[in-house]
This record gives sequence, structure tokens and C-alpha cells, in this order.
Amino acid sequence: MAAHKILVIDDSRVIRNMVRDMLPPANFEVIEAADGIKGLEMIHQVKPWMIMLDFLLPRMSGFEVYETLQQSPELSRIPLVLMSGRKEEVTSKISEPFEDKYLVFIEKPFEQKELITAIKRAMVLVQKRPPISVINLPKPTESASVSETKDAIAKRVEVLEAKCKALEQQLATQQKQFQQLVDFIKKKLK
Repeated sequence: MAAHKILVIDDSRVIRNMVRDMLPPANFEVIEAADGIKGLEMIHQVKPWMIMLDFLLPRMSGFEVYETLQQSPELSRIPLVLMSGRKEEVTSKISEPFEDKYLVFIEKPFEQKELITAIKRAMVLVQKRPPISVINLPKPTESASVSETKDAIAKRVEVLEAKCKALEQQLATQQKQFQQLVDFIKKKLK
């Protein structure tokens, strides 16, 4: 099984190393970023399998990174584990239950078992996230002809169909990866 890329965005080298040490290197490749801006760059470059995001970061906060991820239909489908040593700071910006936002919260410091549980929960939550299906079509104006409006709708339908195919492929891949992760965890727990 190929290594899954987990991006750990945390300003603490201790936390980044701890996550790396807790995950088997044959199954997980831990990629690191020490601040929010570098984290977003890495997300776009690497397209990680999962993101572990510290809430309090320099240069760009974890909350700002979270908001940026939520604005992208593609990036919002990456499983997300939000980490903080201060849950009250997280809940002041993101209301509970976190599952409604399709993210998992884990309080620092954490143990290996808590980390594995958080990863499994994040994978389940991302599977439950509904696809983006809201279509904003232009309203015909007096100057726009019916054929122009039909052409615009046809083009948007084409784009949406292509996006749906891409999402279906991504979902199938994530389901396969999730099953591999579950199988791996079951094997380790025996």
C-alpha cells in the first residue's frame, strides 16, 4: 500500500515530530508546515490525503486556513483534524458539534490511540459530506436572448458534469483508501 500523505500544519516541531513518530512510515508520509501560509502552499502543491491543522499559528491562523479550505469545493473534501491545546479558543470561532462542519477536533497533547481514532473519524466524516450541488444560473434579462441563456446553461451543465465525474472518482479513491486504513488499523489492533 502506498504511503498516504498527511500534512501537519503546526508551529511546534515537537507536535510535528510526535505525529510522525505515532504513524507507521510504511503507510503514512508526514509532510510538515510551520505556519498557515506555508500550510496553504503545501496543500496546493502536495494535495494531501489528510490535513492536521493547529488552530493557533503564526502568519495565518489555523482558523483562517480552515475558512480558506471551506471556500474551495475540492479542498473542503480533504479530511481535516483540527488540533489545539485550548478548546475554548476553537469553540469561540467554530461552534460545536464539530462533526457538523465535517472536521474532527483533537486536544493537544494526545496519545497515539487518540490520533488514530481522530484520523478514522475524519475519514468517515468526509464521506458523509454532501457534494456541492447549488447552481447559480443567470436570470435572463430583457437584452439577453433565450438562446444565449440556453447556451450559458448548457456550458454550466457541461462543467458541472465534469466536476461530478471528478468528484465520483475522488470519492471512489477515498473509499478505497479508507478501507485500506481500516484494514491496517484492524491488523495493528490484533
